[in-house]
Amino acid sequence: MPAFGEQTSAAEVLRPHAEDAFAAELAALAARDDRPRPARWKLSPWAVATYLLGGSLPDGTVITPKYVGPRRLVEVAVTTLATDRALLLLGVPGTAKTWVSEHLAAAVSGDSTLLVQGTAGTPEEAIRYGWNYAQLLAHGPSRDALVPSPVMRAMTEGTTVRVEELTRIPADVQDTLITILSEKTLPIPELGQEVQAVRGFNLIATANDRDRGVNDLSSALRRRFNTVVLPLPASAEAEVDIVTRRVDQIGRSLDLPSAPDGTDEIRRVVTVFRELRDGLTRDGRTKVKSPSGTLSTAEAISVVTGGLALSAHFGDGVLRPGDVAAGVLGAVVRDPGTDRVVWQEYLETVVRERDGWQDFYRACREVSA
Repeated sequence: MPAFGEQTSAAEVLRPHAEDAFAAELAALAARDDRPRPARWKLSPWAVATYLLGGSLPDGTVITPKYVGPRRLVEVAVTTLATDRALLLLGVPGTAKTWVSEHLAAAVSGDSTLLVQGTAGTPEEAIRYGWNYAQLLAHGPSRDALVPSPVMRAMTEGTTVRVEELTRIPADVQDTLITILSEKTLPIPELGQEVQAVRGFNLIATANDRDRGVNDLSSALRRRFNTVVLPLPASAEAEVDIVTRRVDQIGRSLDLPSAPDGTDEIRRVVTVFRELRDGLTRDGRTKVKSPSGTLSTAEAISVVTGGLALSAHFGDGVLRPGDVAAGVLGAVVRDPGTDRVVWQEYLETVVRERDGWQDFYRACREVSA
């Protein structure tokens, strides 16, 4: 085991950064990318979009898709970063906003680690700068005593910085971004100085549109962003493909065996989530009540990954209804008072009557008892 502070190999890291996990693909794209690149970009906009959406290079190298969704949305997002406008990725929970922002930063700047995580307790210093108080007390305000934030570092290095869950950050702290995004400067009044952003700097923020009313963006700040709304997968097949790909990636990182014939259970979980989310069965004939949770693609990935672990460690390695039933119940029933009624009604009126779903129905009844 490496000592604290020592470098850990990518193979030993539980979740490598995007630029490490997909280093070979990024290198292959860079080697064959002869299109114009904006200042300090590692790839051209075309290559960045190819990295996210997947494709094949002339030499046969396969670029795996990182995002399955409308191509135009990705192109607009990439193009925004090539201008002086910041990018806001907006959507319901589980629409891959963080995933897309990480891969955009990795492809554009080769570094996705300049990150501000938004919470109710995020201070202004996380966006502007802080101080090394030992230096400050010993020598007074100076550049040596200043501790740059990820935003300040990105401004000086000409790279991409990410702000996650922007609407979770208190409104007065959010507004420290206005001058940075409009004037591309960060004043340091204690020193009578300022930091000016160099070419290549830009910012990607994510926000959950279910958080309206938490800390809504001011109109002044919202105008500084170009907003791209990431939708839920348009079709069940697209969602099944996303879940299958991510479960396979996560399973390999956890040394879980691949689940033979697991597609049926993945499709079942996706179907349940989509029907409860939409309030309508897939054949359009039966209306159902929706629970309080979002039942996102990310939650479906978590349910199937948990089921895969159960089948590997406590089963025969084959993903079965009993392996995913408890996870589905936990995802659907967030409010025991109302969601349990919704789930029981759906179970008895839809799942019970569906051909080929008897094993799933029995497994769900068992964990719901």
